[in-house]
Amino acid sequence: MRIIINLLVTAVVAFFLTKILSGVHIDGFSTAIVFAIVLGILNLIVSPILKLLGLPLTIITLGLFSLVINAVVILIADYFIDGMHIDGFWWAFIFSIALSLITSLVSGIFSSDD
Repeated sequence: MRIIINLLVTAVVAFFLTKILSGVHIDGFSTAIVFAIVLGILNLIVSPILKLLGLPLTIITLGLFSLVINAVVILIADYFIDGMHIDGFWWAFIFSIALSLITSLVSGIFSSDD
């Protein structure tokens, strides 16, 4: 049940952010749900590989390179989803930071002590 809630929160936040960020476009809420699912799968498979490969840069930048990795994962998700378009790396970077912050805040508000 927790996974479904996290996917829905990610979809709602992503859809909301497209209304604010002019460089990120998602056609509809159903596309936002697909984005959340694809992002979850990429975070399970691709993100650990990129984090391992980027570990030296992550250490040198004191963890800031992980923000770049998150933006790259979002660009990969954008590549696989037809109803979504991101205008470039910097929009993906900004979208990644905003998505992470807002999703964490919303999840923290609605989290329960399971």
